[in-house]
Amino acid sequence: MSHIVRSTLWLGFFGAILASWWVMYSMSMNMDLDLIGRPGEMGAHMAAMDPRMPMYMPMANFGPLFAMWAIMMAAMMLPTLVPTLRSYEDLMVSANGTRAGWLGVLLGYFVVWVAFAALISAVQLVLLYGGIIDMLGISKTTTFAGLLLLAVGLFQFTRAKEICHGVCHSPMTYFLGHWRTGFAGGLRMGLGLGAFCVGCCWGFMALGFVGGVMSLLWMGLATLFMVIEKLPQIGHVVTKPMGVLLVLGGIGVLAYPVVSGG
Repeated sequence: MSHIVRSTLWLGFFGAILASWWVMYSMSMNMDLDLIGRPGEMGAHMAAMDPRMPMYMPMANFGPLFAMWAIMMAAMMLPTLVPTLRSYEDLMVSANGTRAGWLGVLLGYFVVWVAFAALISAVQLVLLYGGIIDMLGISKTTTFAGLLLLAVGLFQFTRAKEICHGVCHSPMTYFLGHWRTGFAGGLRMGLGLGAFCVGCCWGFMALGFVGGVMSLLWMGLATLFMVIEKLPQIGHVVTKPMGVLLVLGGIGVLAYPVVSGG
């Protein structure tokens, strides 16, 4: 029976990931974007719209934006939770972990990322009404895009990144140091792990304002890198090289108007 429960939960978990990506794909198509995030005629018209127009525009209102980001959090961050849930399952064998605790970890992690979805939705509205990004959530200027790339790239070298990544990279160590039993204990640990994960990965979410928050390619690459960052064998190796690439990208974006004469 326990094997059936385990298989059912994991199938549901991966089903939720697939469903989230399908919803993201549907939203992107409905906004007339291709897989790279390039707008068609209708999408380009939407991007150029003034958010202060009297007509109701979902992308200029908190509710629809929050729903969009919450779905994106599920699509992008649940895959990164796989090593953590597998680590907890190991403790169900060697310690007194329970299936209820496993569910608590999952719920706590998701709650933190949904809270972050609310925060970044508010940030997007501030940037939108400030004229910094367009209706599709893409930077209007190379200056903002370049500075954001630089900021996220430099963050890869900070002590905060090192601490947060250390927890995400080795969830077993976190469990051993903060072990709590039962559903409530799992929930508490999930909240803690989620907080460290936000601290580790917030920058890759924010980079959606450079490549497009609805670009399946851009956000897919961000998801892939966050998964790689958490792999036990190579996760600690890729953090700083990615920082270098992002810094170089930021410098390139900032220098492009000067070099091109634009």
